[in-house]
Amino acid sequence: MAELYGPMKETTETCVRIHDIEARVFKLLLHFVYTDWLPEMDEGVIVVMWQHLLVAADRYGLERLKLNCEHNLCCRINASTVATTLALAEQLGCQGLKKARVQFLKSSSNLKAAMATDGFEHLTTSCPNVLEELLAMVAP
Repeated sequence: MAELYGPMKETTETCVRIHDIEARVFKLLLHFVYTDWLPEMDEGVIVVMWQHLLVAADRYGLERLKLNCEHNLCCRINASTVATTLALAEQLGCQGLKKARVQFLKSSSNLKAAMATDGFEHLTTSCPNVLEELLAMVAP
């Protein structure tokens, strides 16, 4: 009740700043909210944008967008982004995305390539339980 009827800085400010989301990601989020679809994105940054959109969708409770992000990230698995996306999937409770990433890492060549990335280091420090799952999966 206090949030809806209490004093809000938005009533006195001419500009509302959102500090923890990139402008281009927020623009895509708003586009989705108003149109229920997303425009084409540049292939060079598409996985990173889907990752950022996934975080934003989770933060703002946009389940349809979150599912859309999960689906698109499941279609774009590669060794350079698999670890960071797996960490996001674990942190945000995206079980389908996590399962797809773990399945990708079952291949020893994919796992070796992923281990050489900075994202894998982030995964080991932020989600040690996922690392334990991976080790259990590849151990004989």
